[in-house]
Amino acid sequence: MSYEMFIGLRYLKAKRKQTFVSLITLISIAGVMVGVTALIVVIAVMNGFKEDLRDKILGVTSHVVISRFDGNISKYQEVRAKVGEVSGVNAATPFIYTQVMISSRKAISGAVLRGIEPKTASKVINLPKNLRAGSLEELEAENKPEGMRSTPGIILGNELARNIGASRGEPVTVISPLGRLTPLGRVPRSQTFRVAGIFDSGMYEYDSTIAYVSLWAAQRFLGIGDRVTGIEVRVDDIYEADRVARAIGKALGGYPYWSRDWMRMNKNLFSALKLEKIVMFIILTLIILVAAFNIVGTLIMVVIEKTRDIAILKSMGATRRSIMKIFMIEGAVIGLVGTLLGLLGGYTLCTLLATYKFIELPSDVYYISTLPVKMNPLDVALIALAAIVITLAASVYPAWQASRFDPAEAIRYE
Repeated sequence: MSYEMFIGLRYLKAKRKQTFVSLITLISIAGVMVGVTALIVVIAVMNGFKEDLRDKILGVTSHVVISRFDGNISKYQEVRAKVGEVSGVNAATPFIYTQVMISSRKAISGAVLRGIEPKTASKVINLPKNLRAGSLEELEAENKPEGMRSTPGIILGNELARNIGASRGEPVTVISPLGRLTPLGRVPRSQTFRVAGIFDSGMYEYDSTIAYVSLWAAQRFLGIGDRVTGIEVRVDDIYEADRVARAIGKALGGYPYWSRDWMRMNKNLFSALKLEKIVMFIILTLIILVAAFNIVGTLIMVVIEKTRDIAILKSMGATRRSIMKIFMIEGAVIGLVGTLLGLLGGYTLCTLLATYKFIELPSDVYYISTLPVKMNPLDVALIALAAIVITLAASVYPAWQASRFDPAEAIRYE
């Protein structure tokens, strides 16, 4: 151990006359610890929120959506075959999308009706995992006219089912405002469906608006024949969805087909989350800056207290660089100990939040019901690095002032 390290560590130990200085040192360490802990927890929560939101969105919607500018796709089986040949595509399924009104014996509500092909839809979206009652097999028979029951099945979001007071097995009426043309004008279409299942995606926006029926039942109800709204695609790597979407567009020859990936469809939402994360990092770094001012004050008080010691060391041949190193080491130790304690505190708090989920959120406001936590090693490393750099920078001025002391002037009044 060098003598600079030895003296720097020794100055951290308080004597009877220096109890106040030691208290300020502990406060400085606590300030760094609180700042690092707060940063880790907040950034972990924002990472968890972003990842949980992404998983919930991709649980209901697909990675890539293919549509036509001029409306429905007629020869969708050929389109699906071409899409399946594109590199990076895992699965594809046709879908129908339309807005309807759904009424029960108790209430009525607006909804989005989605027609799906049960066999292939389960490979693209996570609807089977989100089902709380019923199964996709109950919609399977609706794909063929000869297997169709007198009352086709429908799967409702749990919030939608609660809003209209419908439960599994009960009939509901689906009304399409588009309707059909008659000599008397446009007449809304309506049909009775049986509630075959309830799903819970964890997102209020989806659970309160979406209803699923089989593709054939949706085609028959809307009177659109053998056509669909578009093709949903699942890719191997969700972060390559934009590249795959462009490749699909080229494979289909461009116009009138167009493709959108999940990042493009939710660009504003994820951009806002990224901006909030950066802003929160900057704001919470101010806590560490406050602790850094405490370190400056602490080191200045130590320099004043150790004036005679500095003069003696210089008289014995210590250089300015050595004196500066002594107090830099002291500031670095304060910052390092505070950072390590903050890392431990942040990890502990994040683990408790992830394990026990004791903070609940209103799902209709925050999309999710509990506070998600996801610690990213890179974020933790950046937080620790920022804390250490700030505390080292705070130590420079007091250490520089100590190195400038003139031994003769320092011991004149001693």
